[in-house]
Amino acid sequence: AGARVLLNINASPFEIDKQDEREHILNSRATETGLPILYVNLVGGQDELVFDGGSCVMAADGNVIARAAAFAEAMPLVELDDATGAPQPGELTEQLALEESVYSALVLGTRDYVVKHGFPGVVVGLSGGIDSAMTLTIASDAIGADKVRAVLMPSRYTSQMSIDDAIAQAETLGVQHTTLPIEPMFQSVLDTLADEFAGLEPDTTEENIQARCRGILLMALSNKSGRMVLTTGNKSEMAVGYATLYGDMAGGFAPIKDCSKTLVYRLARYRNTLAGEEGPAIPERVITRPPTAELREDQKDSDSLPDYSVLDPILEAFIVDDLSVDDIVALGYERAVVGRVLSMVKRAEYKRRQAPPGVRISSRAFGRDWRYPITSGYRW
Repeated sequence: AGARVLLNINASPFEIDKQDEREHILNSRATETGLPILYVNLVGGQDELVFDGGSCVMAADGNVIARAAAFAEAMPLVELDDATGAPQPGELTEQLALEESVYSALVLGTRDYVVKHGFPGVVVGLSGGIDSAMTLTIASDAIGADKVRAVLMPSRYTSQMSIDDAIAQAETLGVQHTTLPIEPMFQSVLDTLADEFAGLEPDTTEENIQARCRGILLMALSNKSGRMVLTTGNKSEMAVGYATLYGDMAGGFAPIKDCSKTLVYRLARYRNTLAGEEGPAIPERVITRPPTAELREDQKDSDSLPDYSVLDPILEAFIVDDLSVDDIVALGYERAVVGRVLSMVKRAEYKRRQAPPGVRISSRAFGRDWRYPITSGYRW
């Protein structure tokens, strides 16, 4: 119809490798029409979604000749040739590596959720484990350490290593921290239920009571201060139900909700490369020690779950790639392990429906992207 330039005003949310996908589509349209495209994308967070910018200029031959920085508002000037309308080359910002792009999305999504809702700050339960350490770091980078409060809530099962590492991290980041032992609360609940539990062996019930004691303290601090509680669960845990309703799931926002456990470790390594004179944001021991919830003596995640090197690829294949049991087994995983993992995913659906929103970084996150019934008679 005589157009010389196409202008694409968009609100395209972030997910891993999304910029490559956008530019591939833009390349197809530019070469199809023989026209340059000015692609303008939104920047900011809204609920689970993060809009990462990355606005760019695609020349008529399909080459990107200008690209704005991701995750930052900008107003670059694009000059067009008076005669032909062809855009002139501009600054071509390099795309971010995977870990940097994901971490930037988590920080931006958390910042905008807190700030746009008017919260004066956040509260984070800090355990000495990798997930709470990652959440605390994201929060500090998002809104500033002065607006973040870390709360240590040790129990009879909490190791001194966990306490030491949690305090060391809070001090490195400059975050105010408080220690509120849950042992008196935990014992009081056990005493109250002693007659009801008489003759019954300890099990996950007692573990969940500890998590819920912590949830009570965090929500009390939130109510009194107006600060929002950030939950610390990751996608691997949310997928298989390795989380406690009204305990560690209690809160207003879940920054790493869509990050697998293995991705959390990668993000921790990445963030530590940015360390300044104060040292690494996450203590090395937090990254290298075996993951544990410390809800019973000598507990390890591997007691209840397959190793994350096995668990996470199975979850990715099922949740994101839509592969069947047979398809996943064909990738080299044992059928019994696959069946067990997918059964855990199914049983945990009722928990996920009650979880807070969190930043979406994959093509299918739990929430608006995920449609699975709580109730069915189907068995794997």
